Amino acid sequence: MKFYYVLQSKSTPGKYYAGITDDLGSRLNAHNEGKCMHTSKFILWQIKTAIAFTDREKTRNFEKYLKTSSGCIRQKTIIKNCS
Repeated sequence: MKFYYVLQSKSTPGKYYAGITDDLGSRLNAHNEGKCMHTSKFILWQIKTAIAFTDREKTRNFEKYLKTSSGCIRQKTIIKNCS
């Protein structure tokens, strides 16, 4: 199982980070331990949402879609609805 996940910073609630992983728990720990360059400034993180996919290609395609203009709007809707 592959996961597309969105993290929210507990120290700076307006900061979000999205990524792909096979293991949500280990990946969250890595972010919270400062092992990820892009998230180390805003420790502690919490999982805002996670979406499971059956394979990596589908996960990557979803991530690419969310980086488009319409996908960006969709991602903001997902984040807002998870509040």
